[in-house]
Amino acid sequence: MFDFNLISVAIGFFVGLVLALTGAGGSILAVPLLAFGLNLNITQAAPIGLMAVMFAASIGALQGLRAGIVRYKAATLVATLGVLFAPLGVWLAHRVSNQWLSFIFAIVLIFVARRMWQQSAQPAQQNEDTPAPACAVNPATSKLFWTASCTKRLIATGSLAGFLSGLLGVGGGFVIVPTLRKVSNLEMKSIVATSLAVIALVSASSVVAYIVHRTVDWQIAIPFVLATVVGMGLGRLVSHRISNQTTQRSFAVLAYLVAISLVIRVIL
Repeated sequence: MFDFNLISVAIGFFVGLVLALTGAGGSILAVPLLAFGLNLNITQAAPIGLMAVMFAASIGALQGLRAGIVRYKAATLVATLGVLFAPLGVWLAHRVSNQWLSFIFAIVLIFVARRMWQQSAQPAQQNEDTPAPACAVNPATSKLFWTASCTKRLIATGSLAGFLSGLLGVGGGFVIVPTLRKVSNLEMKSIVATSLAVIALVSASSVVAYIVHRTVDWQIAIPFVLATVVGMGLGRLVSHRISNQTTQRSFAVLAYLVAISLVIRVIL
């Protein structure tokens, strides 16, 4: 058990560093790394990874709340659907083979890696010809003007993010952030803070669902989470010295490698 604890600490520390450099989205690597390092299946690794997601997202959400940039109504709607669908994902995870879960996880990793690389290569630019978004901020009141289209997109986003959170142990930020960017004209810092608030709530719901199913190995989870905290703290000390492009591309390459390793593991 000592070796397991040591490996759990090492993985947690590394995940903490990634979280400090890339944000909560970096926690998507926690589950596959735990699966490889400790020979766990996806269902066993998911709740442990979710604890790291929950912790990292909670810190970011609290900072956003202090700054007053979290959009409460949007976050509440998306999180409500996410909390409702997360247990469904957990239920299905316990009924799908580890091979299929690993394959699905690999697809998600490839999607995230591709998006991250594209973002590093093509920085977001404002386009004045872009049509008004479905949820536009009223300059006079600083409030979002909701439309039926916007509401439907947020409902679908929350449902998908919650389902994937429960199924694979991921935060769902790779679903939430792009949607908010498409349907609103919110500033990026507000989008990220709102997304983190949703992720924290949905991840907590998924963790509770896994606890109910009694699939949480606390002897691995506790040292992993503690090491993640330490890794995040140290990572923040050096994060300002590394460019966003470098961290994004490094993360993308690592995610591609992990995805390929998952597929190979399934085949073999």
